[in-house]
Amino acid sequence: MKDCRLGNLIEIKGVTHAYKTKAGPFPVLRDLDISIPEGSFCAVVGPSGCGKSTLTRLIAGLMFPDEGEVWLHGERVTSPRKTVGMAFQNPVLLEWRTILQNVILPLEIVAPRMPRREKEARARELLALVGLEGNENKRPSELSGGMRQRASLCRSLVHKPDVLILDEPFGALDAFTREDLWQTMHELRVKEPVTAVLITHDLRESVYLGDQVVVLSGRPATTQYVMDIPLPGPRPLDMIYTPESVERLAILRKQIQIAQGRTEGDA
Repeated sequence: MKDCRLGNLIEIKGVTHAYKTKAGPFPVLRDLDISIPEGSFCAVVGPSGCGKSTLTRLIAGLMFPDEGEVWLHGERVTSPRKTVGMAFQNPVLLEWRTILQNVILPLEIVAPRMPRREKEARARELLALVGLEGNENKRPSELSGGMRQRASLCRSLVHKPDVLILDEPFGALDAFTREDLWQTMHELRVKEPVTAVLITHDLRESVYLGDQVVVLSGRPATTQYVMDIPLPGPRPLDMIYTPESVERLAILRKQIQIAQGRTEGDA
């Protein structure tokens, strides 16, 4: 079933969801609406536990809302989507496989008939893009945390997904490695165009990477505020410190305080 009227690649329409517990329903999302244009990078921020990760599972078709609809490419999501790639805070690389073998794993699942040499060529291409050329035959334990996360990004992109979901992939890294990977993401967007949804608690990250920042309210979460950041193309790291970015960060910080139910005078 298709809806050709939709102009966005991702449409979250009136989504409400609650988890079933022994104590009764535990509501996490309420009448949530989000629209994400094709090729854009949407950063989602909000208080801890407000349902951000639940949102990613709904987009990927790993779970389904109690009410409302999720649409990708004009099709309602009713099953897991092969056209979605995912990367998490923990890279979850398999130690018994080399880095190259880890990266091609999604192709073994979604494109089992693709010749092995083509799978490896695609993986090597991505590894070179993120600076991991020469590390193809190493095991995950032989790489640093930042290098493992780069490999994880390659694995999430290897099957050329329409949508890339990033669930706090840089949260466990040190500040310098995190900023280095932010720049890598901009480089990847140029060479591997994709529509991305980033879950993050770092407001600087959301402003540097996002074309759009969506602030979710406290649980049960709804769309509290949407900020557009019309800065096309790769961004220099220094843009985080421009007056415009400082103003954006101040606005987002205020929105988070509102979502947390706090006021200016609260400790």
